[in-house]
Amino acid sequence: MKLFYAPQSPFARKVRVVSIEIGVEEQIELVFIKVLPGTPNTTFQNTHNPLRKIPALETSGGSTIYDSTVICEYLDSLSGVTKMIPADGPERWRTLTNHALAQGMCESAVLIRYETWLRPEPLRWANWTNDQWDRINTGLEWFERNDEAVGGQIDLAQITLGCLLGYMDFRWPDNGWRERYPNISDWYEILMRRPSFSRTIPQDPSPA
Repeated sequence: MKLFYAPQSPFARKVRVVSIEIGVEEQIELVFIKVLPGTPNTTFQNTHNPLRKIPALETSGGSTIYDSTVICEYLDSLSGVTKMIPADGPERWRTLTNHALAQGMCESAVLIRYETWLRPEPLRWANWTNDQWDRINTGLEWFERNDEAVGGQIDLAQITLGCLLGYMDFRWPDNGWRERYPNISDWYEILMRRPSFSRTIPQDPSPA
């Protein structure tokens, strides 16, 4: 299998973390792909993802799966036992709902990055950026209050939240979220001891 990714992407990191947690990492070759809004990668678009988004996974059978959540579900199916998303019952819907919140927060963080780094400064919209930050902070407040969402066996929702926090540390190291959300901070310190997280810390890609 081949994973088309970028090492700074929280969505690609989510897939890498899952692959390590379920023990299929060695079956996956990492292939760096550069995709940016306004800079079309037509080769990647035509061969793997018409939306030009990462990550995308080329399976051993030659087909391509994209969207980080779909890829994670696919990898989870390879383990023989669903580990990242409960198979049924209330726990399944709780995990999927918590994941949707954490995933939306990741999306807001990436949008902030594009708005404040990629968009020309005269065209930047501060109110829109502040609204994205508010969505992230509202989500963090919810996780801070709901201990059950960040406890027990690791799942896809927790992994996605951890990837958000790692991306915030990477892009905005002075954000100060640890001081505002001490329960999440304590949980995150424990999470970072897992090999799946300590080995996938986001970084800018090396120059080609």
